Amino acid sequence: MRILVVCGNGLGSSFIMELNVKKALVELGKEAVVEHTDLATARTEKADLFIGAKDIIHSLNDGTRKIIALENVMNVGEIKEKLTPYL
Repeated sequence: MRILVVCGNGLGSSFIMELNVKKALVELGKEAVVEHTDLATARTEKADLFIGAKDIIHSLNDGTRKIIALENVMNVGEIKEKLTPYL
């Protein structure tokens, strides 16, 4: 499984989210390839799951992508809760 973590510029917040997604996966006992990128690049990338802040992630929704919109990108509990149905 490839998970793409997305933010506006693909720098700080997506990197922190990537670390939190990896932590959530470890806590859930699951494995996946997790990478971070910016919103523009994400539109051209293929992934099994796209994760990002609710204010921007829905712009990736083309009807074919699986998307998780986070209220709080720092909340590992929320990430685990929303990630579990896709694992």
